[in-house]
This record gives sequence, C-alpha cells and structure tokens, in this order.
Amino acid sequence: MKVAVSIPDRIFEDAERLATEAHRSRSELYARALAEYVARHAPDRVTESMNAAIAALEGDRPDDFAVIAGRRRLESSDW
Repeated sequence: MKVAVSIPDRIFEDAERLATEAHRSRSELYARALAEYVARHAPDRVTESMNAAIAALEGDRPDDFAVIAGRRRLESSDW
C-alpha cells in the first residue's frame, strides 16, 4: 500500500543514509521501523501472536502459568 506522510528533513536524511548503509530500500526501512514502533506500543498484540504461534505448534493453548510468566518476561524486556 502506498502512503504519503510528512516528516522533518533531518529524519528523512538520516533515514536515507541508514537505508543506503543497510542496503535496504526506503520502503523496507520505513515498513520495518513502523512495524517495530507498533510492536513496542501494542505489547498485547505481540503476546497474542506469540501465544497463537505456540498453540499452533502444540495444538493446544498455553496454560495460565505460561501466559502469566510469558507476559511478565515480555514486560521486563527492552523492546
């Protein structure tokens, strides 16, 4: 999807330099940055996704202890 946004010149210049150094397209850089931002600000979505992935592998939902322990670990980690 194409989106038009306005950002300060300095941030744009830094992002262009980073994309070049990382051998990434501008679109990939912005998409990854936005995905990381969303993940940091929606921790319940991350937890739900991880629980769904584990349930799909095990064919079962994690028990309450695992959910609580996982949530505490994620809350204490630096995203």
